[in-house]
Amino acid sequence: MPARTEWSISAPRTLEIEEPVSTLNVRLVGGTVNVVGTSDGSTPRLEISEIQGPPLTVEYLDGTLSLAYQDLPWKGLLAFRERKRWHRSAVVSVTVPATTRVEVGVVGAHAVISGISGRTDLRGVSGDSTLVGLTGEVRADTVSGRVEAQAVTGDLRFHSVSGDLTVIDGAGGAVHADSVSGDMVLDLDHTARGADVRLTTVSGEVAIRLPDPADARVDANTTSGAVANAFDDLRVSGQWGAKRITGALGAGTGTLKVTTVSGGLTLLRRPAFEDARAAAAGGGARPDSGPRGAAPTDSPAEKKVL
Repeated sequence: MPARTEWSISAPRTLEIEEPVSTLNVRLVGGTVNVVGTSDGSTPRLEISEIQGPPLTVEYLDGTLSLAYQDLPWKGLLAFRERKRWHRSAVVSVTVPATTRVEVGVVGAHAVISGISGRTDLRGVSGDSTLVGLTGEVRADTVSGRVEAQAVTGDLRFHSVSGDLTVIDGAGGAVHADSVSGDMVLDLDHTARGADVRLTTVSGEVAIRLPDPADARVDANTTSGAVANAFDDLRVSGQWGAKRITGALGAGTGTLKVTTVSGGLTLLRRPAFEDARAAAAGGGARPDSGPRGAAPTDSPAEKKVL
């Protein structure tokens, strides 16, 4: 294959990329993109199983594989507005080496990225995204799309206007997130003790479930939202209006800092038996957290509401 190869895809097609791939760039309007990282040395593979509307351009150049609509730029994608007269969608699956740097931009499309150890950048105007088993650094920026991260061990940075963030079996990496109105739900497992978690939102609800025993210095506050705290070692100050949860859990080596203006704030305790069960199984166990986006729950006796 020459250094540069380009295809115009207007019908379902499968491509085997014989040259090494170090960077993947996908920009899609409508449909689904599924990116899977592999470590078995298999050939990178691109499958477009459905496509409607204008053709997609696939390009390979010096280790970078790109799949995109030519009129959808990577820079400025978050300012992009989907035009209803654009009737287009595609269902795309891409298999690349786990070490690949991945850039995915979607407008009204669902994105699933799994098994990547390289850096992952996700940009979404709308449409939900799922991140599974990523061990490299992750940056997710959305306008209104929801992001669910499961068993992500790399540092996660999230920025959104109204999109929700759900972290399941958070495992050790830093989590820095900010939004205007999006809700944030974090369930951190035993490997996240000592992690750096910093969350900021204006009107979104924040619910965090910490491992037991936990290891973090806590400073969480809300200006007008309700507060629920399941830890006796933490102090809740303020009875009317602004409320603050402060104190140290365990050795206090980690950081948990939360700021919300009008959203509620909930700190829950993850039962020790869940972590023991996960360790026995050799991996993270997803807790029964109820409907998607809902906060994990403890027994009423373990939760203090102020």
